[in-house]
Amino acid sequence: MLYASLVAKATEKIDALLARLEQSGADPQRLDALRRTQRFKRSWVDLAQTLVEIRRSASFQAWGYDDFYAYCTQELFLKRPTVDKLTMSFSTLQRLAPSVLQWDGVEREIPSYQAVDYFGRAMGQSGATIRAAAGKADVGGRAANDPAPVPPPPREVIKELRHAVFDEGQSVAELRRRFDPILHPKPAGAEQLEIIHRAVAAARKLAELLPDVDGLTDKRVAVTEKALGGLRQDLEDLAAPLREKLERTRKRTAKKVVQADGAAKGAKKAPPRPPKEAAGRG
Repeated sequence: MLYASLVAKATEKIDALLARLEQSGADPQRLDALRRTQRFKRSWVDLAQTLVEIRRSASFQAWGYDDFYAYCTQELFLKRPTVDKLTMSFSTLQRLAPSVLQWDGVEREIPSYQAVDYFGRAMGQSGATIRAAAGKADVGGRAANDPAPVPPPPREVIKELRHAVFDEGQSVAELRRRFDPILHPKPAGAEQLEIIHRAVAAARKLAELLPDVDGLTDKRVAVTEKALGGLRQDLEDLAAPLREKLERTRKRTAKKVVQADGAAKGAKKAPPRPPKEAAGRG
């Protein structure tokens, strides 16, 4: 019922258009198409708002569910990662782009929840950060795979990313191709290791296909398979030190994140200092 009341809300422009068409005796199919179009365009926003409200109020408990995610999975057939992205994306809009919530999805297309989720994470928000800032208790469990918050990118990158998400309406795949090299630069050696992995996979695949190629002699196949085996070993020897280097980098980064997180929590818990007494007292 709550969801039905949400999807029934329309912008002033849609209301006016519907009123004009109804007064002019427009075809019911046309009116129905207009209403359905708006619902389709706004569907994820309306559903996400409903989920946020249900989670905040713990309404699912009155419906026989002890866990928010169990309710979403068993009654709404929504998987936990999808629910997390929907609710986090809606909270991101509330905090960082509230005007988008007024868009009707027709005149101005609402970005996908995946694109908004990408924007929120790029701005240094994790699911826990968003929910804590909104004063929401984690009823029913913490969001899956909540990453540690990271510092927001430079102002010019934020401006470009915001434009790409809300004005250009780029998909999350386009955003990743465009901004991942800036927001998540790969450590030295990562690209070379990826190339080596692809080369190993290609050599292995070729070795598997050779016996099925008509016209090749057993001797040719055996010689080539041996050469490919040697090539794979050479590639693995090249990959080993790169893996070790990347693992050391990963551990250093993880340690820094843990230290920064601990420092932030310590700063929040530290009691305020008492005011200093005026000089000369006593």
